[in-house]
Amino acid sequence: MSMDFAPPKYAQVMTAIQQRIRDGEYAPGDMLPSETQLVREFGVGRTTVVRALQTLAMQGWIEREHGRGSFVKGRPESPAERVRPGLSTAEHPENAENIVSVARVPAPRHVAKLMGVDERTPVIARHRVIRQGDRVSAAETLWFPLEIALGTDLDKPAPLRHGVRQHLQAVKHLRIDHVTERLTARKPTKEEAELLGSSSPVLGVLATVHDPAGSVLLVLSVALPGDLHELEDVYQVS
Repeated sequence: MSMDFAPPKYAQVMTAIQQRIRDGEYAPGDMLPSETQLVREFGVGRTTVVRALQTLAMQGWIEREHGRGSFVKGRPESPAERVRPGLSTAEHPENAENIVSVARVPAPRHVAKLMGVDERTPVIARHRVIRQGDRVSAAETLWFPLEIALGTDLDKPAPLRHGVRQHLQAVKHLRIDHVTERLTARKPTKEEAELLGSSSPVLGVLATVHDPAGSVLLVLSVALPGDLHELEDVYQVS
């Protein structure tokens, strides 16, 4: 299955508005531009803008008032119960059994697109596995731009005791601000199937990890065997 994709247009509008709220360009209580203004700015249809605003309202970023417009509520708090595979992958410590290989490789097409670089631009690929007893329960690949890996241990095969997130913050003072994450049910790639020991369907996670300015710190993919994993979420209904 090809992983070459671009976020849907409504998600791109959402991401832009969320970033403006994070940056303080849209402060709590501010009225957002009208739907007509957003249609013109982003070059999309009104249905796309309406869907983006409805989703932002459901997530707690904004409040929509009929006949008046949309108003900023602020950055919503993240519920502690929510499962976030991308963030978890960037945080968990490594050990010698986790590391499969670490190498400088040409960026695959889908990774290059998410990083905003040319296809086959050199990147650092860190391949890892997670074991559950005698079985591999996850196959992970983390791709880093060379400028991010420079001066760190990310291009070395030694395990990172405190995980990627803590290593980036400690060594280069880089802070993870937000993660764009996509989950799909798919067949594993050839490499993933070899690591997992099975070609059965997996839950695939593809995530882009950003700093506060929106720059990409890393791209990661995780293949989770469908017979070992399920995702559960707890959320408030208003």
